[in-house]
Amino acid sequence: MFDTVELNNTFYRLPKVDAVARWVAQTTPEFCFTVKVSRFATHMKRLTTVADSSRRLAERVEPLAAAGRMGPWLWQLPERFRRDDDRLAGALAELPPGRHALELRHASWFCDEVWDLLRRHGVAAVIGHDARRPLPAAPLTAGWTLIRFHYGARGRGGNYSEREIREWAARVDEMRAIATVFAYFNNDWNAFAPRNALALRALLADTAGDP
Repeated sequence: MFDTVELNNTFYRLPKVDAVARWVAQTTPEFCFTVKVSRFATHMKRLTTVADSSRRLAERVEPLAAAGRMGPWLWQLPERFRRDDDRLAGALAELPPGRHALELRHASWFCDEVWDLLRRHGVAAVIGHDARRPLPAAPLTAGWTLIRFHYGARGRGGNYSEREIREWAARVDEMRAIATVFAYFNNDWNAFAPRNALALRALLADTAGDP
């Protein structure tokens, strides 16, 4: 059905290695996992323990890396965490090898100086959509990007309407012409997320290439 998933449980608790090994065994060789970094690193320590937190997480998800199934690392910052260029630069310098995506959720971060920092380190700025808390558009800062669909504007209760999904499909199709796109819906109450994801995937499958 799908070829990737975002692991949100890693945000709350580090998984056991044997559990991660089972995820690998239960999915196809092409399936990859985007791993959300622990809230201890992003929300409690606010990017001051990047090296140590990365090491701890890498140890737990080692079966993903060993099987070539590791997708991006997702670093979601708190909504009230304001721009701090020195803090960000120090954190980016400590990132381990791999693809990293940073979700900025305070408007102060959305500026050229921050985008330049991310580009220098090859880190993707997450394109986050939430109709309840709109933010400026994030540009492409790497050769790939990550989109997180939090809450639709026209559907009921966070569901994405058919029109919205068609509009996003057109945007994704443009982006994937120049970058690899990872896209995830996390409006999972009432099973909105899988339905919305299937609708987006179907529309993208009608255009050239695979989503």
